[in-house]
Amino acid sequence: MAARSAPNCHLRLEWVYGYRGHQCRNNLYYTAAKEIVYFVAGVGVVYSPREHRQKFYRGHSDDIISLALHPERVLVATGQVGKEPYICVWDSYTVQTISVLKDVHTHGIACLAFDLDGQRLVSVGLDSKNAVCVWDWKRGKMLSMAPGHTDRIFDISWDLYQPNKLVSCGVKHIKFWSLCGNALTPKRGVFGKTGDLQTILCLACARDELTYSGALNGDIYVWKGINLIRTIQGAHTAGIFSMNACEEGFATGGRDGCIRLWDLTFKPITMIDLRETDQGYKGLSVRSVCWRGDHILVGTQDSEIFEIVVHERNKPFLIMQGHCEGELWALAVHPTKPLAVTGSDDRSVRIWSLVDHALIARCNMEEPIRCAAVNVDGIHLALGMKDGSFTVLRVRDMTEVVHIKDRKEAIHELKYSPDGTYLAVGCNDSSVDIYGVAQRYKKLGECVGSLSFITHLDWSSDSRYLQTNDGNGKRLFYRMPGGKEVTNKEEIKGVHWASWTCVSGLEVNGIWPKYSDINDINSVDGNYIGQVLVTADDYGIIKLFRYPCLRKGAKFKKYIGHSAHITNVRWSHDYQWVISIGGADHSVFQWKFIPERKLKDALHIAPQESLADSNSDESDSDLSDVPELDSEIEQETQLTYRRQVYKEDLPQLKEQYKEKQKSGTSKRRERAPGNSIRLHFVHGYRGYDCRSNLFYTQIGEIVYHVAAVGVIYNRQQNTQRFYLGHDDDILCLAIHPLKDYVATGQVGRDPSIHIWDTETIKPLSVLKGCHQYGVCAVDFSADGKRLASVGIDDSHTIVLWDWKKGEKLSVTRGSKDKIFVVKMNPYVPDKLITAGIKHVKFWHRAGGGLIGRKGYVGTLGKNDTMMCAVYGWTEEMAFSGTSTGDVCIWRDVFLVKTVKAHDGPVFSMHALEKGFVTGGKDGVVALWDDSFERCLKTYAIKRAALAPGSKGLLLEDNPSIRAISLGHGHILVGTKNGEILEVDKSGPITLLVQGHMEGEVWGLATHPYLPICATVSDDKTLRIWDLSPSHCMLAVRKLKKGGRCCCFSPDGKALAVGLNDGSFLMANADTLEDLVSFHHRKDIISDIRFSPGSGKYLAVASHDSFIDIYNVMSSKRVGICKGATSYITHVDWDIRGKLLQVNTGAKEQLFFEAPRGKKQTIPSVEGKFGKFKRYVAHSTHVTNVRWTYDDSMLVTLGGADMSLMVWTNEMEGYQEKRPCDSEESDTDSEEDGGYDSDVTRENEVSYTIRALSTNIRPMFGVKPHLQQKEPSVDERQGVVRGSRPPVSRAPPKPEKLQTNNVGKKKRPIEDLVLELVFGYRGRDCRNNVHYLNDGDDIIYHTASVGILHNVATGTQSFYQEHNDDILCLTVNQHPKFINIVATGQVGDLADMSATAPSIHIWDAVNKQTLSILRCYHSKGVCSVSFSATGKLLLSVGLDPEHTVTIWRWQEGTKIASRAGHNQRIFVAEFRPDSDSQFVSVGVKHVKFWTLAGRALLSKKGLLSTVEDARMQTMLAVAFGANNLTFTGTISGDVCVWKDHILCRIVARAHNGPVFAMYTTLRDGLIVTGGKERPSKEGGAVKLWDQELRRCRAFRLETGQVTDCVRSVCRGKGKILVGTRNAEIIEVGEKNAACNILVNGHVDGPIWGLVTHPSRDFFLSAAEDGTVRLWDIADKKMLNKVNLGHAARTVCYSPEGDMVAIGMKNGEFIILLVSSLKIWGKKRDRRCAVHDIRFSPDSRFLAVGSSENSVDFYDLTLGPTLTRISYCRDIPSFVIQMDFSADSRYLQVSTGCYKRHVYEVPSGKPVTDLATMDRITWATWTSILGDEVMGIWSRHTEKANVNCACVSHSGISLVTGDDFGMVKLFDFPCPEKFAKHKRFFGHSPHVTNIRFTSGDRHVVSAGGDDCSLFVWKCVHMPH
Repeated sequence: MAARSAPNCHLRLEWVYGYRGHQCRNNLYYTAAKEIVYFVAGVGVVYSPREHRQKFYRGHSDDIISLALHPERVLVATGQVGKEPYICVWDSYTVQTISVLKDVHTHGIACLAFDLDGQRLVSVGLDSKNAVCVWDWKRGKMLSMAPGHTDRIFDISWDLYQPNKLVSCGVKHIKFWSLCGNALTPKRGVFGKTGDLQTILCLACARDELTYSGALNGDIYVWKGINLIRTIQGAHTAGIFSMNACEEGFATGGRDGCIRLWDLTFKPITMIDLRETDQGYKGLSVRSVCWRGDHILVGTQDSEIFEIVVHERNKPFLIMQGHCEGELWALAVHPTKPLAVTGSDDRSVRIWSLVDHALIARCNMEEPIRCAAVNVDGIHLALGMKDGSFTVLRVRDMTEVVHIKDRKEAIHELKYSPDGTYLAVGCNDSSVDIYGVAQRYKKLGECVGSLSFITHLDWSSDSRYLQTNDGNGKRLFYRMPGGKEVTNKEEIKGVHWASWTCVSGLEVNGIWPKYSDINDINSVDGNYIGQVLVTADDYGIIKLFRYPCLRKGAKFKKYIGHSAHITNVRWSHDYQWVISIGGADHSVFQWKFIPERKLKDALHIAPQESLADSNSDESDSDLSDVPELDSEIEQETQLTYRRQVYKEDLPQLKEQYKEKQKSGTSKRRERAPGNSIRLHFVHGYRGYDCRSNLFYTQIGEIVYHVAAVGVIYNRQQNTQRFYLGHDDDILCLAIHPLKDYVATGQVGRDPSIHIWDTETIKPLSVLKGCHQYGVCAVDFSADGKRLASVGIDDSHTIVLWDWKKGEKLSVTRGSKDKIFVVKMNPYVPDKLITAGIKHVKFWHRAGGGLIGRKGYVGTLGKNDTMMCAVYGWTEEMAFSGTSTGDVCIWRDVFLVKTVKAHDGPVFSMHALEKGFVTGGKDGVVALWDDSFERCLKTYAIKRAALAPGSKGLLLEDNPSIRAISLGHGHILVGTKNGEILEVDKSGPITLLVQGHMEGEVWGLATHPYLPICATVSDDKTLRIWDLSPSHCMLAVRKLKKGGRCCCFSPDGKALAVGLNDGSFLMANADTLEDLVSFHHRKDIISDIRFSPGSGKYLAVASHDSFIDIYNVMSSKRVGICKGATSYITHVDWDIRGKLLQVNTGAKEQLFFEAPRGKKQTIPSVEGKFGKFKRYVAHSTHVTNVRWTYDDSMLVTLGGADMSLMVWTNEMEGYQEKRPCDSEESDTDSEEDGGYDSDVTRENEVSYTIRALSTNIRPMFGVKPHLQQKEPSVDERQGVVRGSRPPVSRAPPKPEKLQTNNVGKKKRPIEDLVLELVFGYRGRDCRNNVHYLNDGDDIIYHTASVGILHNVATGTQSFYQEHNDDILCLTVNQHPKFINIVATGQVGDLADMSATAPSIHIWDAVNKQTLSILRCYHSKGVCSVSFSATGKLLLSVGLDPEHTVTIWRWQEGTKIASRAGHNQRIFVAEFRPDSDSQFVSVGVKHVKFWTLAGRALLSKKGLLSTVEDARMQTMLAVAFGANNLTFTGTISGDVCVWKDHILCRIVARAHNGPVFAMYTTLRDGLIVTGGKERPSKEGGAVKLWDQELRRCRAFRLETGQVTDCVRSVCRGKGKILVGTRNAEIIEVGEKNAACNILVNGHVDGPIWGLVTHPSRDFFLSAAEDGTVRLWDIADKKMLNKVNLGHAARTVCYSPEGDMVAIGMKNGEFIILLVSSLKIWGKKRDRRCAVHDIRFSPDSRFLAVGSSENSVDFYDLTLGPTLTRISYCRDIPSFVIQMDFSADSRYLQVSTGCYKRHVYEVPSGKPVTDLATMDRITWATWTSILGDEVMGIWSRHTEKANVNCACVSHSGISLVTGDDFGMVKLFDFPCPEKFAKHKRFFGHSPHVTNIRFTSGDRHVVSAGGDDCSLFVWKCVHMPH
């Protein structure tokens, strides 16, 4: 049956008619070679107008929708749609792929743009966030990504005149982006008053920050920076779709069909209206323009491409046209000429010349066209319409013959009969009408058998029969011309069909896949002569089958190019071409047919490469012509490495289990055991499913793997060393060309590849994150720099790595069949081969992707399964070993010849200098010459050839060979049976290592007095092993069945073995010969035990829930134990041999009496969750463990890994010599790690993000800007505004505000500049104060500003680029990066948007931002640290996993990231001498980390044997020489660690928690800071020697009860200390003198703020119970008063001689400024006093509180402070109060958003608006009132404006709000949403704000940040 192989002919794409003009813009350009590049469907087209030739790029798998041209105009980038869309960068000259960018976007890639030098590419996705992504396209690497906009983005461009700037535009927006580090930060363009906010469709950047953009209304908007500066109106009359910049200027094209050319300053040059030209038509719309020199290319919405020569602009030349809009369904070929006819929903019918590749005729019809046919004589053309009519035209001149409408639904198919007399017309209403051609198309009959719409028709050759297909997939026959249905099968059998276009029918069965009944094949056409059939389907695939193809699932060749559904396909009349048409892509593809005889010549034309194999993909049908798969290979392909639970899942499962078990605690061992075990020897080698995994190292040791262990075996000493970095089965191993490093890949959900050093056994790099389930093949490149790996996921992903950096270079889907081997080309590092089931593929790298071509077998062979491959002596030559025993020789991708090498599969191959060596299933090793001409020598692996020095016995002759390696004069051979053999060149064979064969191993017994053990396995062998020095297998015996248990008798002479069929036997322990056997049970024997002592009884437990007891002497069964509910798992005897303890599968513990088997009940002792140490070496289940007779060794068995591991037992004292390798033996102690209020506070703090801030005051009611406005006095009196006489007789309106600079011209304030900040964030941050510039300056932070403070002068400068609170700060210590600071901030979700947490790296002196790292730490960044070289940065997040990340900060690339710990990490710091080692400390943990490549490996600190050591909460870390680490704890101790093991404790280094530690780099001294009460000897700061043995304490003279140090730093002779009390103190080392540099409030909010009436002083009052006096000129705190209670408000008297303070407890105090004595105090209210005011005449004091009251006191009555009256009916708590200038009125703003006015001192409310309008106020601090309506912004749903203050000049107003913003407005501002300037810096909640006297400064007070900001006012010049 021929259909089992694909046809040998081939199709080649020759021409594509069409251009994609719909839904795309800017997709048509001239290349450097003056060719034209554009795209249609899924094909990139390069068209040469000179030669009228097309080249095609076919690397995409779906519709291309975007295109960008590289600045050098040779390379093109195209982006496609799809679920996982990718970008291809390709060469327009060779049409080969250069790079593939993928794995980032979803849905599609909407726009692309190259930067000026073409190094970077930006792309925009079609996903919901319209992600913007910047690529280093050559390396295929993403540099940065950010959410683009909430709505569609239409165009993006790099600013070609400014580096790192981009502009994007789209629906109702334009955004200006800057790229810094990995952060893309957008600023929205401000439309302002210049133009309307509208959709921008295209843009171009020009010099001087100018951007030109085309808008939807046809205007051109011109931007400078981010502001719209002018518009060019009416540039076009409708939307401007395209703008193209060139040397001469700009070209724009729009929906109005016009092209306009502009010069470089955007002055118009000329305009071309295409609608008016001779080729034009109404409705022409331009989608793309390209202007080069005197040529202009234009692409239109209707799929045409025009070329215009500028000086003949009214004669555009039409160089390409195609169908447009709607779907394209109709296709017919001319019966005698090379013409094709198409008709579409765009109502046009077009005739194409297949020879000239041109459109030769076009005619527009009234209706959309759905099908077409040409009569046999080529005179008539019939068209079926969508409305049910059909029209017949003359082909010659397209004139109408007839138009007939007999049906209402669309005509889907029509065909002329072969004799030209009839026309059959199939309609969607299930009928076919027959018309007579000669009778002017009179209806002659109709066929009505179908129940669904007609899809296909075919006539018989004699025109007497018609067959139809319908939508139900039914095939019916009719007699012609009457239309009677034929049901007799016999009648049809002999009919010969004139054409075959039906999709169902016996002859085309093979086009359908085997087991599915889908109907996605739209069209078929048979070529009887060439015996091929072409099909077209819904997936855009054209397939070639043999014709006829009768069996389902036939083989085919497939071709892609169309994007979605192909609606029709036809052979041309002479079968030279195939024409296919795409439904949605409107395109017509013309394919050249290359028959078999021509293929040979065509081969030297390289097959068109593509990412999907379009050369030919064989389908999967019966592989009857492929030999049966070899049994071994079949077994291997069926192995699945999926696990129910992966090792990665264990921590989570443990946590969940802990949660469940929290309630019931039980007795348990509090400590892990003292002794430990160490892996000593492993018996076993993984050969049953791995190949080529055995090598010699540089020094002649042997490296291989078994279970989860990499083994290095020294054959001289017979010892092993182990790499234990893997946690699950290793599946593959490769050795570095220098033979010193090894790469191993493992099983796992996210499996890792480890590259490790065979000498030191240390990991150099760990590669993760690209594969799933496991890694089955790895290979190093010849230079050793790269590594290729293959995964076992469904698409067998191939990844190419730069392993040292841990970067993935390229990734691609390998094949759907299993891949066995990957080999890198030794000559070209960018090429590799993979081989596997039924394929070999040749790959080369293209950017981030790999492009593969299948090996071309030709007639030489068939696609065999390949088991191994090597490269030959040139880069073209390759050799592969097949599953049939042949060696295939390849040149490039073509098979040259095959050589028979082995019987059965060739499993392993190795290339030598002068030849090859191969090994196969036949157990033969063969040496070949360098061209596989002759076999030079063979070695058979036989027992007879075993040398005397062998460590074991061969199980069978000629074992299957799985690995071969040469070196050191020997051939190393690994077998399927788990043996490793060394073959001497002269013939003798030495066995080195062996293990069990395939099948699980469960049975294990140790000898009673010798160091030997016995094992029994499912591989049907019983083996005896020597455990010590010789480590070999002593004896082996084959069993009739597999076994699961065995046991030595107490005298060691007999060995009992339980088998899987329910029998057991006893054998002689020395000879292994049978002594006796029994068969009483049917199920597996699961445990077998001799009774102790004389061994009189034997207990035999089975899976059918019984235990039989036998008398050994009499060989009789003497008892049966019954009563177990499930299968028996374990049996133990008591010491006297009288009692049996039994475990069952139901987790029961039962006791039976021996020998009769009576059940006993004995209470058990409960105890769960003992402490343990954990050792990983086996991969999956460990089936059995036994101690040897003297407890010196432990023997363990791995079930599925078939390995026997021997561990030595190390007693407690012995360990000190070597670090024990039990990895974190889960000693997560349940004990608490200690308690301290400051630590708890820091741990539980939740950071608010500014953007999500909510109101700090509990206000209620309707916000001012939403309230209904009351009419003003004028409006109430019915006076129309503006109708009053110009000269009014009424007195002029009084000023709103009393102003005090009379005589001066009033100058508005135009800007605020931050001048001073009083505050330091010490309460919940650490290590955040550092020296810079040799101690002249210090750097620290508060709120969102970084502060550089000069020690001598107190002047400050600020870094203000953070958009939210800074949480951590560090300084780069490397001399190359002087003054470089990194700060990390709070943020929202880790979505890479502007509110995401980020780290800024900046220059402290000039405040330049060097890099911004947007990070994946959601919530915020709590610690940052630079590495020793200063190039790497380590950051820790506040997210639930407390992620640890390492960055290369200059490039902004993330190197590695990993979950740090499930509880809070406080600090992580690099070792000062390292770029790869760092330590993290936190709640109950300390971890020691290593960066290996891109992976982070961590070890928990081991408490080891230091007495009473417990894991406490660790707070700080410092470092000493020789890998010492010091960590400060919550209890005040300091732990000293050597590597990761605790070696001593410095007890009570401080009395309280050690919060800060600092390692001085120059002399190694260490400073510690803690929390303690000052005493004579102790101090909160101590300076220690390098090993923390001696110290000197320093007292901080702050007068606090306890000092709590949060940050320490040491400079020259000085120690810098930051405290919890927001002080920064400098301590002299010599004289211990303290100098306080910075002061701040300790706790916030700071509610009270007042400025001195005449001097530059101000007072602040805060929750910390202090009032502080600050001097702006001297930049310092002058005084502070401790009140003992939280203070809420403070006020100066008008003369400045008294101060009134309101408290939270309702009390208020009046102090005299001169003496700070209390003048008077009073408490009339219980709730907080919110505002307190002296009246301007100093008579009254008004006190407003949260008891909804204002009390008045008369100060003239003296310090008794009697209340004289109060204001009634205040609806809510008081916020602010202001007196009028004449002291007669008071305005009060309240918590329900209402402002009230009261008389003073009576307290009566004033309701008359006229009176209120006339009051002049002494001050204005109210946030309410019509005069300040404009301060309320639109975004205040959740947050409020908290405070306001009008300047003394009365014309400026500042406000503070809950978002931490200070805003500057003009006063008054009665219009809603008034214009303003914003100033950032505070954390959420600005609580109060004031102007100082003379409006020189503004002071703002912070809520969350406890800081005071002093802003300098910049006044407008006169």
